[in-house]
Amino acid sequence: MSVTIRVFDPAMCCSTGVCGPSVDPELARFAADVDWLHKQGVSIERHNLSSEPAAFAADATVREALSRGTEVLPLILVGDRIAVEGAYPSRETLAALAGVIVRRSEAAATATSCCAPGAAAAPTTKCCPPTDDSAKNKTGCC
Repeated sequence: MSVTIRVFDPAMCCSTGVCGPSVDPELARFAADVDWLHKQGVSIERHNLSSEPAAFAADATVREALSRGTEVLPLILVGDRIAVEGAYPSRETLAALAGVIVRRSEAAATATSCCAPGAAAAPTTKCCPPTDDSAKNKTGCC
């Protein structure tokens, strides 16, 4: 099954929304998940309202959804069907929508970080290498 996932983002300064002085970690996570899904061979289109308003206007499903307000953005379509609205889905949800199997190790790698709530407090080499200042940093975050 060849599926195309189309993402209609709210107005952002750049295509991923991960630019500027304060990066939203949710947008960074989603950008990484979209990249991962693309590497799995899934066709993904991503449209930003501020730079591609014509893409929003050209799609009847998106126009109808937007008639209820911009709170429906981000809007994730699989084919012509709305799959998610108003939130960025997890990697596991994106994979399920595309029919891709997520291996346990891939899911675990994206589920935690040294700075995530509930994660181990000690720094890890994956997140941030220990430094001489590690003792001062009680959270283990960089």
